[in-house]
Amino acid sequence: MSNASTPPPPSRRNRLFAIFGGSAGNLVEWYDWYVYSAFALYFAPIFFPEGDKTAQLLNTAAIFAVGFFMRPIGAWIMGVYADRNGRKAGLTLSIGLMCAGSLLIAVAPGYAQIGYWSPALLILARLMQGLSVGGEYGASATYLSEMASQKHRGFFSSFQYVTLIMGQLLALAVLIALQAAMSEAALEAWGWRIPFFIGGALAVSVLYLRRRLMETQSFAAAKGHDGPKSSMFALFRCYPGQAALVIALTAGGTLAFYAYSTYMQKFLVNTSGFSRETATAIMACALFVYMLLQPVVGALSDRIGRRPIMIGFGVLGVAATVWIFRSLESVDDPVAAFFLVLFALAIVSGYTAINAVVKAELFPAHIRALGVALPYAIANALFGGTAEYVAFYLKDIGMEQAFYWYVTGMIGVSLIAYLTMRETKRHSLIDRDLD
Repeated sequence: MSNASTPPPPSRRNRLFAIFGGSAGNLVEWYDWYVYSAFALYFAPIFFPEGDKTAQLLNTAAIFAVGFFMRPIGAWIMGVYADRNGRKAGLTLSIGLMCAGSLLIAVAPGYAQIGYWSPALLILARLMQGLSVGGEYGASATYLSEMASQKHRGFFSSFQYVTLIMGQLLALAVLIALQAAMSEAALEAWGWRIPFFIGGALAVSVLYLRRRLMETQSFAAAKGHDGPKSSMFALFRCYPGQAALVIALTAGGTLAFYAYSTYMQKFLVNTSGFSRETATAIMACALFVYMLLQPVVGALSDRIGRRPIMIGFGVLGVAATVWIFRSLESVDDPVAAFFLVLFALAIVSGYTAINAVVKAELFPAHIRALGVALPYAIANALFGGTAEYVAFYLKDIGMEQAFYWYVTGMIGVSLIAYLTMRETKRHSLIDRDLD
């Protein structure tokens, strides 16, 4: 319900600046998050010197998963914070935590210096970053969806994944630059620390930018809400159906995204047999094109609706995932590998480009940041964060192809949710915020 303190609609210039500001912070958040995955091939022996390459990567993947399990806690704490104190306040808090985590990894001594305290510090840093990303997703998705105009909400909210992929590409670009400028030995010894210092410095600049963002009309109007305040209890008591739907539609999408993106780089090295440099180049090119697809798919959802797009992802994901991974097992041509990876990423665009706006449209403003963040983070921790660990474990026990069927099955679960949900574009609760 609107009230006298609700600000007027933002001008086109202010709306674009707000979307740019929210997206830029999202880019830095996800750069810091993905740098860990991009450089794991180099720093794994520093923190886990024992075992073969697969065993070392298994350990780093386990810590990657631990960070994901902090995301529901971050989503809960900062989702409530953003609902009660404003989207801008939530975005500012999340970037501070990410900065601290990146700098801790940058200065953490290796196993040779402090023994088991070394991986312990790595775990602590990822816990901090997990809290940050858990809160960032809900605040960012809510902010971009509320700031976008009704006719272009799918298009503008898609920039959450544009900047998410830009963060991943920036991490890969830093990796490519360091691979070109430094020797393999130097990268493994100390060069892997450089990108974490870069992430910390970028986060400081984003703190300034986010303090200048304007608050959304939806949050201002929600201050007049006389019902229960945002809380985990209120979410699951008052909106259990929407929360369950977010978990269901996220499960297959997030697993497919991490299987096709972060794990794929290791798959190209560990299974396909490409060098680390070639695998990095393949992923950088594929992710760049994938990034450009996000606003195209988002704009398409503004015309035909969100549900048909997500159903398309579900059908194609079920039909093609096993074939894509099996084809990549034996491919030896980098160009062919690029097109196979791009095909997988194009399929998952049906989820990534619009998942944020779909979730935001399900909840009223007074509990929207928490409703978007917490169920998503639960599904992400269970399926996205464990994707690499499950893949490496199955490879380690000689059952690598079981992972392909696991991804396929979870996409099928989400497809059921897409087929049974109603069209959120026509029933968007964002449109009712100022009624």
